[in-house]
Amino acid sequence: METRHDQAVSAISKRLQEFYARREAFRVYHGSTNSTRAIYKDGDKVIDTSNLNRVLAVDVANKTARVEPNVPMDKLVEAALANGLVPLVVMEFPGITAGGGFSGSAGESSSGRHGPFDSTINSIEIVLPNGEVHRASKTQDPDLFWGAASAFGTVGIVTLLEVQLQDAAQYVQLTHYPVRSFSEASKMLQEQVADTSVEFVDGIVFSPSKTVICVGRLTDALPSGSKPRRYLGRKDPWFYLDVQKRAMDSSSPVVDYVPLTDYLFRWDRGGFWVARYAYRYFLTPFNRVTRYALDTFMHARVMYHALHTSKLSDTYIIQDVGVPFDAVEAFYEWLHDTLKIYPLWLCPIRVRRYTPDAAHGLHADFADPSRTPEVMLNFGVWGPGPRDYDELVRLNRLIEHKVHELGGKKTLYAQAYYTEEEFWETYNKPAYDAVRTKYHADHLPSVFDKVKVDEAAKKKAKEQTRMPSILRDKRPFQGLYGVYKAWRGQDYLLQKRARGKQ
Repeated sequence: METRHDQAVSAISKRLQEFYARREAFRVYHGSTNSTRAIYKDGDKVIDTSNLNRVLAVDVANKTARVEPNVPMDKLVEAALANGLVPLVVMEFPGITAGGGFSGSAGESSSGRHGPFDSTINSIEIVLPNGEVHRASKTQDPDLFWGAASAFGTVGIVTLLEVQLQDAAQYVQLTHYPVRSFSEASKMLQEQVADTSVEFVDGIVFSPSKTVICVGRLTDALPSGSKPRRYLGRKDPWFYLDVQKRAMDSSSPVVDYVPLTDYLFRWDRGGFWVARYAYRYFLTPFNRVTRYALDTFMHARVMYHALHTSKLSDTYIIQDVGVPFDAVEAFYEWLHDTLKIYPLWLCPIRVRRYTPDAAHGLHADFADPSRTPEVMLNFGVWGPGPRDYDELVRLNRLIEHKVHELGGKKTLYAQAYYTEEEFWETYNKPAYDAVRTKYHADHLPSVFDKVKVDEAAKKKAKEQTRMPSILRDKRPFQGLYGVYKAWRGQDYLLQKRARGKQ
């Protein structure tokens, strides 16, 4: 397996040397994405890394896994569990990749304990833009390691990651605490993060007076008379609906025992709750029968494909933002007054990096205790925006400005509406530029160039669709086109996997 990997890295290195000799920019094609940013392929200026998708080794003694960047979370979890282990942070959708999590600062409910996914990586192999192959870690070339984290591939192409693992358990003992105010929710989240026996913490805000805090502990014990609570099967409930029905109006905590994999990917069916908006779009009843019948299309892999190809993602507000706990109540009140989008997802993330060696790259400030709190609260704000595009942009920009005003940061997997000046007022340009200059990447587009809304590219992609122009923005044809392309994509993937097993 190593030979095949080395051959692939060598081919990438040679291709990058060609681009570097001409100081030419390029794009990387990963083969799939769970990002909500549009992905555009540009002919010959693309490096295809889609075949870097294998778990190369699991080291039980050292509790690590060596994985290629396009290994999705479900494949990584499967390989780790086969050895009695599990990653410290597992992103919520099975199709999110290890490389994507490292390059995009992904986090989940264990990030209150362990930090973002990049904090759980020991080392990376990276091909620099001039074709040099380097190994970087938190102690060996830490500027390159942290410079590549969150950089969206603008420092080099990560080709291998060593992921930290821990002992797995059969179940997550998941306790749902109903609370009646955001102030109470904030207090409980901080208390649970401080409890060292707690592995997972997040919350769902259903309304100003109804929030549920979900607290998980790893366990192998299933109490006598208890039945596992499952969320991955077609007949199982969607996680957020189950919480809403059973816990939100309860007068006391509700305790469940959830099989570990069901817990890790509990948000996959329904994509948190975003898939519910598809039912509204297609004027389809939303009930157990229709969720059962349409289950194939309600998984994140299919949903994101449909969102991309239909361009409906351009009509939604999709933001993840981190806010210091001393400002979360002010931010919540502003969100309620300005958008009134519910539910909201709450997820504490331990963002502080604890050594001066970590003061590099886009988030260099995370190593500075005078500028960054130990833990921030991530708000997932996801819902339909106004049909008027200018108003949609205005609301997204208001979110960005409010987060900046309160000392927070937004996750850049979604589209960014900052001006370039505003962007670099928020993120550490000197530290980011220093890494790019040292490692031969300063001729490439910056991370701002990658995450900003690109109107020209969006227009070009829309014009290249095979849908007649008169139907492109018309309901329901726009959505039906996305569903059709998602179905075709799933059919292609199934055929490809079948061929690979022959």
